[in-house]
Amino acid sequence: MVRGMTAGGRRGRPPFDDALTPGEWRIVEAVRHGLTGRQIAAAQGVTPDAVKYHVTNALQKLGLPNRKALRQWTGVARHSALNRMEPAMPDSIEMGPIAQIARTVSDIEAARAWYRDVLGLTHLYSFEGMAFFDCGGLRLYLSQANAIAAESILYFRVADIRAAHVQLQARGAVFVNAPHMIHRHPDGTEEWLAFLNDNEGRPLAISAQVKPPA
Repeated sequence: MVRGMTAGGRRGRPPFDDALTPGEWRIVEAVRHGLTGRQIAAAQGVTPDAVKYHVTNALQKLGLPNRKALRQWTGVARHSALNRMEPAMPDSIEMGPIAQIARTVSDIEAARAWYRDVLGLTHLYSFEGMAFFDCGGLRLYLSQANAIAAESILYFRVADIRAAHVQLQARGAVFVNAPHMIHRHPDGTEEWLAFLNDNEGRPLAISAQVKPPA
């Protein structure tokens, strides 16, 4: 069969055994992370119109009314390591240890050099506008921003982010977004994240690293 042809001989996209296509999943995860259409377009090297097209398709497929509802949607890609992970009981979650602390900086290049060369922290990896350092097992996340945020964000590590999300909501925690994958490392390990607010409206997050099945 010619690539791009359906069984009936018609041209078209190959079928996907999931609710969304891989391209739609990449856009949806970025939306759930809170990025705007222009930010997503710049990060993924596509046009804002392409982002809008994928978001519209995803909303229609999922039966959701808008982007706000999409940010709270708890779906997980079928081929994700998290989806293949045996779920934990929601009432068995444990918070911590703190896995990461975030801080905004005005110049990421200068900050990366200072934290590495002056403080002597071990540089883990960097992406556009971001740098990560190891602090004895705790990860420091620096991100460049026009306005320096007044609050640092505490990221609590959990074993099962889906179970933690369910249980914390049951206890009254207010989440800004649903658990979503923010990065996949070369070895297949996935980084998952969900933001919530404390009782005074200050930002917190739960995070999980999910390794692919052996």
